[in-house]
Amino acid sequence: MHGSAGKDDGHSTPQADPRSKLFPRVMGSLALFGLMVGLMIGRLTTPDPSELQQIEVTDDGLVVWFNNEPKTHGEFVDGSLALLFDAQGRAQKGQLKLNDKSVNWRVLLSDEGLLLSVVAARPLQGEWAGREVDDRWRLEIHLREQ
Repeated sequence: MHGSAGKDDGHSTPQADPRSKLFPRVMGSLALFGLMVGLMIGRLTTPDPSELQQIEVTDDGLVVWFNNEPKTHGEFVDGSLALLFDAQGRAQKGQLKLNDKSVNWRVLLSDEGLLLSVVAARPLQGEWAGREVDDRWRLEIHLREQ
């Protein structure tokens, strides 16, 4: 056979590898250790999920309490209020009086979180605002007739 390969080497036996076999194990162990430390730090810095704690009825609306501030999206649709919270909680319902007329509210579980809907026989308007009180999140909903 012609070529540049040495003629004294055996063809069926590979050449000895001069690199250490310990180096890949050390690098794998360091990568695994770094992954575990990163997961622990991520778990410690992740905030607690928002949870609905209670709903209070007021003279002109509702007060909704959470353990921390949830992401909130809300709008008035055909005279009813729909608020979507990125939170956990349980389904509940109730009624309040607005100008001596009944207004129904209901909390439903959905795929995106909790859906609070407020419905009355006539169209509603209003606003909502949240703030932190005593390490909890208080969302005040003020309603009025349209």
